[in-house]
Parts: sequence; C-alpha cells; structure tokens
Amino acid sequence: MIATATKEILGEEGCLSVIMPAYNLGGCIYDNILATAAELASIRFEVVVVDDGSSDNTAEEILRAKAALPNGVVVPVLLRKNKGKGAALTAGLHASHGNYIVLLDGDLDLKPSHVWGFFDVMKQTNADVVIGSKLHKKSNIKYPFRRRVASFVYYSLVRLLVKLPVHDTQTGAKLFKREALQYAFDRMLAKRFAFDFEVLTILHNKGYKIAEAPVEFNFGEKMGCLTAANVKNVMIDTLGVFYRQRLLKYYDSVEVCQMPSPLPGVSVIIACPNHAACLDECIEKLIAQEWEGELEVIILPDEDFEKPSAYPDFVKIIPTGKLRPAEKRNIGIKEARFELLAFVDDDAAPLEGWLEHAIPYFSDETVVGVGGPALTPSTDSFLSAAGGRVYANIFVSGGYRRRYIPTRVCNDDDLPSCNLFVRKSAVEAIGGYDVRYWPGEDTQLCMALTENTGKRIVYDPWVQVIHHRRALFLPHLRQVSRYAKHRGHFARRGFSTSFRLCYMVPTAFVLGVILGGAVVAVAGLAWLTWIYAACCGLYLLLTLFSSFSFNPIMWVATWLGVIATHFAYGINFAYGWFAPGMETKVKSFDHYGDSATKSDNFNNDRN
Repeated sequence: MIATATKEILGEEGCLSVIMPAYNLGGCIYDNILATAAELASIRFEVVVVDDGSSDNTAEEILRAKAALPNGVVVPVLLRKNKGKGAALTAGLHASHGNYIVLLDGDLDLKPSHVWGFFDVMKQTNADVVIGSKLHKKSNIKYPFRRRVASFVYYSLVRLLVKLPVHDTQTGAKLFKREALQYAFDRMLAKRFAFDFEVLTILHNKGYKIAEAPVEFNFGEKMGCLTAANVKNVMIDTLGVFYRQRLLKYYDSVEVCQMPSPLPGVSVIIACPNHAACLDECIEKLIAQEWEGELEVIILPDEDFEKPSAYPDFVKIIPTGKLRPAEKRNIGIKEARFELLAFVDDDAAPLEGWLEHAIPYFSDETVVGVGGPALTPSTDSFLSAAGGRVYANIFVSGGYRRRYIPTRVCNDDDLPSCNLFVRKSAVEAIGGYDVRYWPGEDTQLCMALTENTGKRIVYDPWVQVIHHRRALFLPHLRQVSRYAKHRGHFARRGFSTSFRLCYMVPTAFVLGVILGGAVVAVAGLAWLTWIYAACCGLYLLLTLFSSFSFNPIMWVATWLGVIATHFAYGINFAYGWFAPGMETKVKSFDHYGDSATKSDNFNNDRN
C-alpha cells in the first residue's frame, strides 16, 4: 500500500516504533519480525520486540531476527519473568524511540499493513489515537460466534461503565502519538487483564481524541484467551478501572515521577518480638518484589533465632532485647546501609509493585516520605476480617479510610510505620523515632518530618501491604483503646496532626449519648424522649447500612464492632486528654505467645 499519509505525518525526522509483545511464539516470531520489517521498509521505523518471560525459544528467535536485519531495526527487550501484556508493552515503550507508536500483537493475527490505513484515519480525523475495530462497518473479519457475543457483551459493559466512545477495545493493533501513550502508561495499573480498556479510558478521560479504523481479521475457530478464568479476571480488572476512574478520580490525582537512575538501594526495617509464621510471609513477599536495585532487610527481634534457609543473604537479624518498636526501629536506622528506608511490620507483607510504586516519588526532592494502605488479607480469620472491616468503615475512620483501602494519591502527614518509606538523612536529622511514645511513635515521626523539613509525605494507594488484624472483640478494642489514649494525649499537647475534629467526634458522641440520656431521664418530657430516640435510631441505621455484607453474620459482627469501637475510642480519647502522661511499658500481651497468634502482634497500624 502507499504510505503517503504515514510519511506526511512522520515527516523527515519522524520514526515509527512498533512494539510487539511475544509470549511463547518461538515457532513464528522470527518470520513475523521479518514480515513487519519488510512491510515498513519505506519509512523510518524500529521493531521493539518484548519477550514476556517465554518458556520456549522466543528470546533466541528474537535475537536471530535482530542479527538478520540491519543494525537498529530490531530492539529486543527480554523479560526474565512473565508479567503480562501490560508490563511487556510498558517495557517496550521505555526501550522505544519513535514519536509514533504502534502496538501490534506478536502473532500477527493483524497484519502490519494495517499501519498505513491507521495513519490515513489519523490524518482524516486529526486523532491522537487510532485503534483497530472488528466492529467497524468496513472491517472484513472471520470471527467465531462465541467471540462475537463476548465482544458485544464487553463493549456494552464498557459503554455502561465509563461511556468510552469506541466499539472495540481489545483488537491487537493500535496507533498512538507518543505523548498520548506516555500519558496513559504513566498512570496505568493493569498489567494483564483489561489493559487495553484502561489505556483508552485514561486517554478519553484526559480529552485525547480516539478514532477507529477497519481491520481484516481471520481468527478461524481459535478461542484464544477466552477462558472462564480469563473472562472473570477481565471483569474484575474492568470494574477496577471503573472504580478508579469514575469513583476515585484516581487518574486525575496521579503524580508522575520517574524511577531514579541509577536505582537506589533500599533498607527494609522490621521490628518484631520474635520469629513467627507471618514474619516468614513478610520475607517471602519481599523476596518476590521484582526490584533490580540493591536491597537489604534488617530484622530486629527480642532474641536471636536461627536464620531460615529460605531467607536470602540480604536479610540480617539483629537481636535487640525486649524493646519498644520505636527503640528497635532507631537501631535499624543506625544499621541501615542505604538512604531510602522502608518500614514494615512483621505481621504485614508487601504486595506486588510495592517498591516499584513507592521509589519513583523520591526523584522529587520535595518528598520526604511515601506510604500507602494496609489491606486486611483474605486469609485472616472471620473475627480478624471483621476487625479489618470495622477499621475500613466510613463512620470509624472517615477520610483516614485510606489507611485500610486504596483511595486517591494525596499528601498525608500521618502514616503508620507498617507501610512507610522515608529518607534516612531526614529521619536522622530529627533524631529518629521518639522513644517516649508507643503507640503513636509514627504519628510523632511523620509530624516532625513534615514540619521540620518543610517537605511532604505522599500517600499512593498502590504502595500496598497486607496487614493481619486483631480479632473482634477484645483484642480489637484493646488496641483501639491504646490508639485513642495516645491520640487524646497528643491532642492535649497540641500535636498538629492529632488536634483535629475527626479524632474528637467519638468523645462528643459518647458524651451525647450519656448526657442526652440523663437529660431525658430527668426531664421526663415525651417530645425530648422522641428526639433522643430518633437520634439514636438514625445512628444505628447509618452504622448498620455502612457495615453491609452479603454474609449476615459478618454484617452484624461489623455493625456491633463499629458501635463498640466508637465507645472505646471516645472514652479512651478523653482519658488520654486528661491523663498526666502515658504508660510506655511493654506488656506481655504486646508480644506473641506463639506463632499462631500472628494477629496479636504489637506492631499494628494506627487508627
């Protein structure tokens, strides 16, 4: 075909980058690369081929194609592990150089000759993005009926959720202006499923113009990735995109920061009483982090223990004796080799991308710390899961629900040490953690960091850990009571991050219930009794509905937990306000009795 529009758009200096993800395509990828290069020979181009951790000879065939073509035509990107299409395309974008980008599946179900038609549509419509569409009226496709039905259902869902003005998001050929694709990839979270949908949603939300082009497509009777499991995962990821775009407005809040180069080293500090099963889980998740930079993990138990064989060499065990968390973490800070410190509790464990999402913020000199939510793991017991639901309840944590569920990117000045990254130099400059406080030592640290340095702490919802909860009712309420006492004590002392209305509301509620009931009893007025009863009834209804669960027992447990938490917090906040000082002695229940009591560790997030 004639590449007139393509040459006109690219100009004399322009270059087209074809990013081609490939997974286990050793039997055809060599020929497909050569066919793509032959088709594009009339323009300046490069073919960036990403082997997504294939288990066959795909990588060898990519390198063979590179050797067979002129220097610079093929740019190989060889990933060690299979990370999914989204991750492969992101790696390809980073390795590419063109000012226009074509995403083309490595199996070449869609031929590279479609590029010319895509550029024609881009010129005619002045679009920023052109996507191939099987549902375009000029498309010539041979497509199984089952896949037609699946495409229609998915298209209908897309239109319903985000009003995306396209008929087909999943066809494997798309043309982008580089700036548009870079904008989307800077905000992407989907790595495997619903990747294409998220890219287009981000661009449409920003106002980039998207046009559709016809394709010729012969899929035969292949089912491809249309399996029940994949359909389920696509639906989950699609709803996740809807949640981020329509409810959280997440994509508008993202701060774009580049990963520092060279990659910095990170010292992970874990204060704990002793070795336990959940500590092993934490180390396992740290090992699984796909981090190319240097990493060390410093474990600070009361007593030394034999290092398990599964622990890598970068894990160090430094026994401290029976100290409070603040004192242990200060020892870890002193021992740390690297400028970036990451605090995590032994009953917490980082999720995929923990380091990948957090570290780029430190390329911004105005950032002194980064943190994110601590999610209740699905493996927790029924009553521990109920405790997690109580913390995440809107009437318990209000705007601070972000500590327990992902919300938007924002600045924060009070994040827990179960999931906190900081600059070592800044922490040392303020003298580390204040050992007079526990719990609340992390409240004091964050306040000192922001006030003394004039810099900010960033909350990113995808800097995630899981955090085992204490069970309803007694362990949970005991923890809440300690939080409340110290929060009240800090508020009385004028700590700016504690002297806030939201922390005083539970005490006002408790006073209202007690004093209101006393007034009603003394006055004996029917109308006053009705007002009091209506207020109590409204409170019960609001907390009931906010505690909803499809499991009726969980619903009731959460509801009762919310009410009990309000009373426990309100009473103990007042106690902390008027108490002359806070007890800081470490009690026996602050340590594990054995590894089975993993949710009763002394290191837990604050409320």
